[in-house]
Amino acid sequence: MDRNRFLKLICFKIGFGAIICLVGIRPAFTNPLGIRTMSLGKLTLPLSRLRRTTLMAPLCGLLLGAAFQAQAATTDSYPERPVTIVVSFSPGGGVDGVARILGTALAKSFKHGVVIENKPGGGGVIGAQAVVRAPADGHTFLLADPAFAVTPSLMAKAPYDIDKDFKAVSTITTSPLVLSVPVASPFKTVVELQEAGRKGGKDYTYSSAGIGTSPHMSGELFRLRGKGNFVHVPYRGSGPAMADLVAGNIDFSFSTMAASLPFIRDGRLRALATTGSEPVAELKDAVPLAASLPGFDVRFWTTLMARSSTPPELVKKVNDAVRVALESDEVRRALRNIGETATYMSPEKSGDFVLGEYKRWGEVVKDAKISLN
Repeated sequence: MDRNRFLKLICFKIGFGAIICLVGIRPAFTNPLGIRTMSLGKLTLPLSRLRRTTLMAPLCGLLLGAAFQAQAATTDSYPERPVTIVVSFSPGGGVDGVARILGTALAKSFKHGVVIENKPGGGGVIGAQAVVRAPADGHTFLLADPAFAVTPSLMAKAPYDIDKDFKAVSTITTSPLVLSVPVASPFKTVVELQEAGRKGGKDYTYSSAGIGTSPHMSGELFRLRGKGNFVHVPYRGSGPAMADLVAGNIDFSFSTMAASLPFIRDGRLRALATTGSEPVAELKDAVPLAASLPGFDVRFWTTLMARSSTPPELVKKVNDAVRVALESDEVRRALRNIGETATYMSPEKSGDFVLGEYKRWGEVVKDAKISLN
């Protein structure tokens, strides 16, 4: 049992004992055997024993107060060691970039620093399970992305329950994704790519950071809506997916702004479209996919998630630290440089947002017949 759950159990037991000690007491009387007694609630006790019981009431109150003080002390002393942010993908991808910017900012509030731990594989399952198995003491978090909300729908037996195993701390960023091709690609517009996919005769490949990731789901939605002959090639993270795209081994890719912008800026990739409903200023030649596929609107996001049993006071403390970090001009500028927009939310609003994404993508998974089994 972790420390916070132990303290809560002690608080409950002491509080219950205090209530029992202080229930209504009726006047003493002498029973037929000549023993002075007094009623304590529905219980009748010898007066000598009752005196000892009632004397415990002040002590119960003191112990109850001490237990609450211990809980407050836990919050005040938090964190007691380095805080770990788990990233379910390899270094170099969009989630990893956001995590490192966030970690650097939070380290200013957390005296023991912040560690970024990459646990790629399984469409985000390995990282999520690592957090589920960690103590719910506010020292281990998951920086979730859309794959976190998609994966449970991909498996016959979900490896975790988004609602029961986790609670949201705050959303960190949101941004559209980018559809890009190698600079040597014959496709100059997204319409050309769509038409080639519809004609068939060739399996055009697209890469993603893994099955169930936001780039994968964007590709499936693109395939379904555009009726194109496109084949998904999953990788373990954005880094290797982008490397093969740049090398020309893949025809196109949906990727986060953070993963694709460096290659677009140095001329190794060409952006054809974005998945948001509005144009992106830095990508003047990339049109919103909604122009050719009405209603197409997909956002990449990151949200800091904690174990569901993490004490609310610790969640609030971390949420406050995140809010301060995301209000910083330095952090907002750093996020913009990798194509992300700082997006602070309360724990409640973030939780509703993630559950909404889970329901939305569950329908796409069903329609596309995607499975990890």
